[in-house]
Amino acid sequence: MDGGAVTFIIAILIVAVLIFIAILLTGKRGYHFNKEQYQAKFLEIENKLKQDNPASYVTSIINCDKLLDKALIEMGIPGRTMGDRLKKTGDKFSNLNAVWRAHKLRNGIAHESDLEVSYKQALNAVAVYKQALKDLGAI
Repeated sequence: MDGGAVTFIIAILIVAVLIFIAILLTGKRGYHFNKEQYQAKFLEIENKLKQDNPASYVTSIINCDKLLDKALIEMGIPGRTMGDRLKKTGDKFSNLNAVWRAHKLRNGIAHESDLEVSYKQALNAVAVYKQALKDLGAI
């Protein structure tokens, strides 16, 4: 081989390595969710939310939070906790502040034994989680 061919091959290898490194550093792009699975799970959560059943308020919020966290993990968003992952979502959500409020409500449920959640709060949180999952393309 002449010097030009060797240089060309080396240049192609360097470009290939750089592209590979860029892909690794940017994480998963264009992740495709199993929308049917997410939609079915979310519909199940929504259907269990009953106005005359305060326990369903708490369960619905916790299950929505778990479902959103599952989607973030599947997308490859790094972090030890959902809060860590939310900090790294950037502009993936149309209303990140609302997602944070819903997640904080879930944390209050999990860590405060005397926290009471109203039906209206539960409906609002479920709606926020639904929009968040839509924003990600999971439902």
